[in-house]
Amino acid sequence: MFTGIIEHLGTIATLEQNDLGGRITIDAPSLAPHLAKSNSIAVNGCCLTIVTLTPTSFSADLSSETLRKTSLGQLAPGAKVNLEQPLTAGKEFGGHFVLGHVDTTGRVARLEAEGDNWWYGIEVPESFARYIVPQGSMTIDGISLTVARWNGRLAEIAVIPYTYAHTNIRDRKLGDPVNLEADILGKYVERYLEARNLSQSTSPLNISELIAEGF
Repeated sequence: MFTGIIEHLGTIATLEQNDLGGRITIDAPSLAPHLAKSNSIAVNGCCLTIVTLTPTSFSADLSSETLRKTSLGQLAPGAKVNLEQPLTAGKEFGGHFVLGHVDTTGRVARLEAEGDNWWYGIEVPESFARYIVPQGSMTIDGISLTVARWNGRLAEIAVIPYTYAHTNIRDRKLGDPVNLEADILGKYVERYLEARNLSQSTSPLNISELIAEGF
């Protein structure tokens, strides 16, 4: 589990792909000395397992599902990626519950300066739109962000200078794909309501049957 608070940036060194998956190697000299093989790490919000490690870099395998559902396969060597280690006991919880399980991808539709701050707009797929809540949390490329404006398709975030300078938002361009993860609390509420409605609709008794039985 993660919090969406980005502490390190890495650079893609190599990205190998085939029909069955691939492998990504990321240069991260500020973070690599603190990692260990088999540990998890979030790369642009996607939870990956470290399979090889050097003093300055790490590699992770990519399944075909990961390549299909995230933007990782569309990145190129030299691209900056957001990195976060898993939450540990006693660590400050500064963002929101982030699982590192990317739901889908969106597209950058706006990146516009407003004084020292920035407006960051993401066009989201229709299937993801139901999880967007104004003033609620969402994860974009692993960053815990608050939705400031929502018009039904475009989620806009007010980005402060620190976040802009310390994440890969500063490298984004219009049309770029980004990884999206909805707030897990919204998913649980949705699943509960679906299960409750299904239970009610499949009840073996209804009013007509009760009347017919003389109740």
